[in-house]
Amino acid sequence: MARANAAYYADRDPLGRDFITAPEITQAFGECLGLWAAVTWVQMGRPDPVLLAEAGPGRGTLMADALRAAREVMPDFIRAARLHLIETSPTLRAIQRPRLMGGTWHDSAVTLPEGPLILLGNEFLDALPIRQFVRRGDTWAERWVENGAFAERPAENAPALPGTAEEGEVREVNEPARALVAALAARIARSGGAALFLDYGPAESAPGDSLQALRAHAPADPLAEPGHADLTAHVDFAALAAAARAAGAAAYGPVPQGVFLGRLGLHSRAAALAANDLPGRGRRHLEAAARLTASEAMGRLFKALCLSHPELPTPPGFETE
Repeated sequence: MARANAAYYADRDPLGRDFITAPEITQAFGECLGLWAAVTWVQMGRPDPVLLAEAGPGRGTLMADALRAAREVMPDFIRAARLHLIETSPTLRAIQRPRLMGGTWHDSAVTLPEGPLILLGNEFLDALPIRQFVRRGDTWAERWVENGAFAERPAENAPALPGTAEEGEVREVNEPARALVAALAARIARSGGAALFLDYGPAESAPGDSLQALRAHAPADPLAEPGHADLTAHVDFAALAAAARAAGAAAYGPVPQGVFLGRLGLHSRAAALAANDLPGRGRRHLEAAARLTASEAMGRLFKALCLSHPELPTPPGFETE
């Protein structure tokens, strides 16, 4: 999965061709996250400088919208912010650079400089590689790929898995996601800040095979033509929250994306954009907001998870958690 996704993103811009993400659906999404970051900065005590980072910036749309909105409302935050982008794709970096001038690019979060941090990550965790384990009798087998097909081997160096499970039950473990969240949580507990992730998956850890491939906006065979389709899997939010707390940070959520964005004022912003658009075009803003927040669309399956310094107040959008 890691090799296929690295090849997939290395030489193409898949947004719009194979799939579309929330920042590309409406500018209100990035604007709301920009204001979220600005309010979080105030909660942190207005540190100057502060690292403003994004994991997996895509075309740079989310961050460009976030910076524009924050600049209008809280210019002091923008003056204090030092922009950092975590992106491995040369193609996407080339698209991002003219939109996010003054930024510093990284291959991983490991090279982010020390200091207070606010990090955003939209549909980033779901592309990190999983391991799959299948219950066979009274033990677990691990699923591998051999000669273009799935194969099972005895599980070695397996993480903690349930002691009892039904025959054929599948459990997925995303070790890179857990490691990333644990490292960010330890850093935040040490230096201050917050990290906000929006992604898709159930609120509680659950069994099942969630590996999927998307190509031309349609499901595809994950093993067919590796490197030519986007591979993702459900995010285990409960496991990530536990990893964050174990590393010393507070964890809030997961909150359904529709609820979270509603609390941030997405619908009000969409209505304002609709009112100021050209006649006959305003409705598209309202339809975009509905797509991101409606339970039957992206509002329930997608969730928001926040890691923050344990002494910070409850972050915006998580107030009732």
